[in-house]
Amino acid sequence: MTTTTAPLTSAKPRVMSGMRPTGGLHLGHLVGVLTQWTAFCDTADAFFEIADLHAYTTGYENPQAIRDARNEMVAVWLAAGVDPKKSTIFLQSAVPEIAELQALLAMITPVSWLERVPTWKGQIEELGSHVATYGFLGYPLLQLCDIAIVRGERVPVGRDQVAHLEFGREVVRRFNYLYGDGSEVLVEPQPTLTEFAEVPGTDGRKMSKSYNNAILIADDEETTTKKVRSMITDPQKVRKGDPGRPEVCPVFALWKFVNPLKLDGIAEGCRSGALGCVADKTDFAEQLNAYLRPVRERLAVFRDDPAQVEAIIEEGTARTREIASSVMLDVKRAMKLL
Repeated sequence: MTTTTAPLTSAKPRVMSGMRPTGGLHLGHLVGVLTQWTAFCDTADAFFEIADLHAYTTGYENPQAIRDARNEMVAVWLAAGVDPKKSTIFLQSAVPEIAELQALLAMITPVSWLERVPTWKGQIEELGSHVATYGFLGYPLLQLCDIAIVRGERVPVGRDQVAHLEFGREVVRRFNYLYGDGSEVLVEPQPTLTEFAEVPGTDGRKMSKSYNNAILIADDEETTTKKVRSMITDPQKVRKGDPGRPEVCPVFALWKFVNPLKLDGIAEGCRSGALGCVADKTDFAEQLNAYLRPVRERLAVFRDDPAQVEAIIEEGTARTREIASSVMLDVKRAMKLL
C-alpha cells in the first residue's frame, strides 16, 4: 500500500516526541500519550520517533527483542489513530545524522551537566550498575539530538521531565554561542507542558510493564477480563454491603478513562455498599473491552499487512533524513568542518 507522509514545509509548529521499543504498549500509553499524538497530527507538524538507540541504553543485552518490538509498536500507534499522512514516523537508528550530531555536541557538553540530570543516579539505583555506561550517561544528549536534527520547536513533556529538556536547551545555547556567530544554528526547543494521565495498574501502582501490572492494548478480551478480575480494590471493602472508598480504588480510577459518564453512579453505589467489587469489575471488564475493541481490530489489520507498516517507517525516515542532512550541513559549517 502506498502512503504519503506530511509535506516538508508547514506553517504549524514542529513537535517531536518518541517511544522506546521495549515491549507491548498498554492502556496507560493509549490514554496518556497516543491520544495526544493523534491530536498533534491535526495541530502540529509532528515527528514521532522509534527510539531504538535509546532502548539499547538499558536493554543492550537483548537486541532481538528491541528489533522485534519496533514494527509492533508502530502498528499500535497507527491503530490508536496516529495518521502517517499528517505526521512523520521515523526510525532513530536509520537516521545516522542523529548519532553524528551527538558526537559533535559531546565535544562541548560538560560531564557535570550530564551527571546532574535527576534520572542519572536514580535510574542506576533502580536498575543496577550494569546500566552505568557511557551511552546511558549520554542519554539526555541523544534525546536533544533527536529533537535538534528535525529542528523541533516544541516537545511535550511532563513536569518531571522539564529538567531533561532544560539540559538540552543549555547545550543548544552553548553551541550557538560558540559557533553561531550571532545566529541560531540549532533551534532551542520549548517545552509543551503536558499532564500525562496517571493510569493505575492491576496492583494499584502506576501501570508499567516492569511491574507486570499492565493491561496491554494487544491483549485479547479474555486476558483483559482476567486481569480486571484480579485487580485490587478498596482493602476495607471486604464484601458487598460494606461501604467503599472509590477514591482509593484503581478500578474506579480506570473508569475515568473508559466511561466517565458512569462515575457518579459507581461512586454512589460503592460508598453506600449497594455495588459490590465483583459486579463492578465484571461491568468494567465489558466496558474496557468495548473501549479497546476498535483499536484492537485496527491493530489486527496492520499486523496482517507488515509491508504497509514498513513503508510508513521508510517514508517517514526518508523525510527525516532530508531535514537532518540540512541540519548537519549547518552544524558542520558553523564548526568549520566544511
